[in-house]
Amino acid sequence: MQKLLLDLAERAGWTGAQAALGLAAAELADIPVWWAAPIALLAASAKSWVAGRLVGRPGTASTLPAAKDPATPPATSGLGA
Repeated sequence: MQKLLLDLAERAGWTGAQAALGLAAAELADIPVWWAAPIALLAASAKSWVAGRLVGRPGTASTLPAAKDPATPPATSGLGA
């Protein structure tokens, strides 16, 4: 359950940051505010690419460490069932 809450917090935090970045970029560029959505989508894609290759677990868009990422399979003892 703790991994799920961490994942939820990570996703909500990144979504908020990307939306804020989109709004700020639209304001600074003095373009209509509806451009904030495509700018935020570009930010999300860039974050996903960076996280999946450089920071987080390869193959995921998570920036959480593997031990806290819900996509990480549980450790097994290797003894068979």
